[in-house]
Amino acid sequence: MAEEQQQSPPRREIVTGVPRGARRRPPPHTPARSEISEQTTLGATYVRALMRSQLRAALGALAALVSLVGTLPLVFALSRDASEPLVWVVLGLLVYPAMWIVARWYVTRAERNEADFTGLVMDPADRT
Repeated sequence: MAEEQQQSPPRREIVTGVPRGARRRPPPHTPARSEISEQTTLGATYVRALMRSQLRAALGALAALVSLVGTLPLVFALSRDASEPLVWVVLGLLVYPAMWIVARWYVTRAERNEADFTGLVMDPADRT
């Protein structure tokens, strides 16, 4: 009976956790995402900045299209010696690549604006 009372020492449990330096600390300021969702003045400023940058890109694309394509009727009217096949070649073959290039530039710029805004709004701890 004495042997039964002398049991082996209790098993030791090792508790591990995240090292102190690696623990997530709250940011020193409120993340921009909460500013936007709470509709604060700062959040409205962030959204207005995104809208302004998108509007600037759209107006730039519109100005490029107007200057490239919109002036063609004026150019054709002023140059009376332009032959009809040349006009159709310009309208049928050269206008569409120019419009595609402007559209591609606009989409790239809009995506970059959104990526910049997302980078601004994201919490640094969520980026990993």
